[in-house]
Amino acid sequence: MKQSFLVTAKAIVIFILCVNYSFGQGFPNRAITLIVPYSAGGGTDIVMRKLAEVLGRQLGVSIVVENKVGAGGTIGPASLLNARPDGYTIAQMPITVFRYPHMQKVSWDPFKDFSWIVGVTGYTFGVVVRADSPWKTWAEFIAYAKANPDKVTYGTPGLGTSLHMTMEEIAIKEGIKWIHVPFKGNADAATALMGGHITASADSTGWAEQIQSGRFRLLVTWGAERTHRWPEVPTLKELGYNIISNSPYGLAGPKNMDPAVVKIIHDAVKKAIEDPLYQKTLERLDQENFYLSTEEYARHVKIWFDEEKANVARIGLSLKP
Repeated sequence: MKQSFLVTAKAIVIFILCVNYSFGQGFPNRAITLIVPYSAGGGTDIVMRKLAEVLGRQLGVSIVVENKVGAGGTIGPASLLNARPDGYTIAQMPITVFRYPHMQKVSWDPFKDFSWIVGVTGYTFGVVVRADSPWKTWAEFIAYAKANPDKVTYGTPGLGTSLHMTMEEIAIKEGIKWIHVPFKGNADAATALMGGHITASADSTGWAEQIQSGRFRLLVTWGAERTHRWPEVPTLKELGYNIISNSPYGLAGPKNMDPAVVKIIHDAVKKAIEDPLYQKTLERLDQENFYLSTEEYARHVKIWFDEEKANVARIGLSLKP
């Protein structure tokens, strides 16, 4: 009886392993949906669509980009909670996934509800104004904001985003009162700025084309070093703010994904981000690779979660008990 039970149990284990192995070997055999949590035409969308194009060639299937915007980039990731963990639905994961749990009640737990696949890149952030505005430098812009409380309006991709957090940190340091105007993404904020509906836009390099065309003026960037494309523009750090903001992001899927499938996607993404076509897109938007393996990415979840708790508290946006 005992021997029969052991034989049966062994057979079940072998069957499960074979199913998992064959499932991983057969993946993918149809199109994969890549959820992008920001609007079409913005910096994130441009990078993710190019990654999808190159990744599709690596995997031999189409990668369909689906924009699910809103809530500071968290509506897209939250939709993974209702997706099958088969690898055919993945999402770009912004830093707000780790920040929002400290600001408000959310439907996800970053430690339990996602399968972390791979770290991809990070943004180059900056503040732009219209080229016909009177401010030629960041110092002039700040001086105007100080002298005109509540008259400066700035757009970002949403409440609690890195852009919003950093602008409020600057306001605290400078003693400024300005008005935050949240948008669904870079493209919407850029349109509002061009139309004169906001004073400035704090966003990623989706504004690059408007700078090149002479419609916008870049006043400051937020990286550790000056950018390659705009080396004449100073960073917040060198202007004395002691702030570096680049908001790294990657890809994840629903919880309980087969590790074999995670590895297939990870390996294909790793090759895709080394592709010259993708690298050219990063260069165009002045972004750099921020590759993290599956294991490294999962470890960074704890680091980012704790860092964002401190950041939210410092700005005064912590969830009220």
